[in-house]
Amino acid sequence: MLATACGKKEDVAATPAPAPAAAPAPAKTSVEVLHYWTSGGEAKSAAELKAMLEAKGHEWKDFAVAGGGGDNAMTVLKSRAVSGNPPTAAQVKGPAIQEWAAEGMLASIDSVAQAEKWDELLPKVVADVMKANGSYVAAPVNVHRVNWMWANPEVLKTAGVTGMPKTWDEFFVAADKIKKSGNVALAHGGQNWQDFTVFESVVLGVGGAAFYNDALVKLDPAAIGSPTMTKALNTFRKLKGYTDAASTGRDWNMTTAMVIGGKAGFQFMGDWAKGEFTAAGQKPGEGFLCAAAPGTANAYTFNVDSFIMFKLKDEGAQKAQADLASAILSTEFQEVFNQNKGSIPVRLGHNMEKFDDCAKLSATDFVESAKSGGLVPSIAHGMAVDPAKAGAIQDAVTQFWNDDKLSVADAQKRIAQAATN
Repeated sequence: MLATACGKKEDVAATPAPAPAAAPAPAKTSVEVLHYWTSGGEAKSAAELKAMLEAKGHEWKDFAVAGGGGDNAMTVLKSRAVSGNPPTAAQVKGPAIQEWAAEGMLASIDSVAQAEKWDELLPKVVADVMKANGSYVAAPVNVHRVNWMWANPEVLKTAGVTGMPKTWDEFFVAADKIKKSGNVALAHGGQNWQDFTVFESVVLGVGGAAFYNDALVKLDPAAIGSPTMTKALNTFRKLKGYTDAASTGRDWNMTTAMVIGGKAGFQFMGDWAKGEFTAAGQKPGEGFLCAAAPGTANAYTFNVDSFIMFKLKDEGAQKAQADLASAILSTEFQEVFNQNKGSIPVRLGHNMEKFDDCAKLSATDFVESAKSGGLVPSIAHGMAVDPAKAGAIQDAVTQFWNDDKLSVADAQKRIAQAATN
């Protein structure tokens, strides 16, 4: 019996136990992110955020909408939101953040902001834009300077232009030389938001930061109807004579490519243009030059990209939103993203050692202009006034740019009317 029992015991021991069933892998949460980063440098930057979010176990569902400086993306977003199917997060900025919050559609991300001390990490002027009713509802990505002037040093050299023009008078002298040399003096994409981008730099350069604030932030009728605005409009109109005939409808990055390729001398565009130069393997001071637009060295028009988070019932999606917000403000992402994008980190005190000279200048001017009162929000990029008024003023500016028969006086009246509607 003992032998039998032992035999049975041995038989049992020799039979392997069935392997436990493998636990199913946790399902990845799909995170749909609406954005309009579609150019070379921008797409590279978006890829960095995608990689960080996927490293946290989420699935990035790209929802990129090209064109219109973000206008097309906002049209699509409104359609989705109204139909009750908003994305997880969307690229929205400025006063539009508060408008979405007022509709009761945004989720608070205070849990992340408080844990990571965003109030200490961010400049107050930026933090205030990211909040609604005292709570964070958006995560800021960067700080763009809009009032930049870019140039091809070889085109300038060929034309006999020495140095970047510091005043509008100097600019027109340089532009005449480039035009005579056979190149396009001013690369410009004839789209309404690009027209508006140039216009705000002209107003800032002609009138200064205080006038810009009165006319394009406070929308003061006296400032809009003033002789200073008249001078700004005349300067703006003069610029058109230095653009090429094929500019109408051209995207901004294709316009930057004209400068990169040595077909044009100058371009007025925010520092996202630097991402295109960088993607083309060029370095500041060698392949391209950067300087504040004429007359604006002591001022800074800022544009802050940010992402709003929509209210979602799914807990997995809520966790993904928190991870996305945390990733956006992380030192790692701020470092890599802004080097690709051409902007500077939104985090205060970020080490700029790895950034190029244009970014270092931008970071210095950002701090200094904040102290001097020269730091002003970009109206052309949705940071200054509500979208409806900004859009109406933008339309008036583009009408003036495209219609040579429209007088400066009539343009001032149309801008004033758009500002009060």
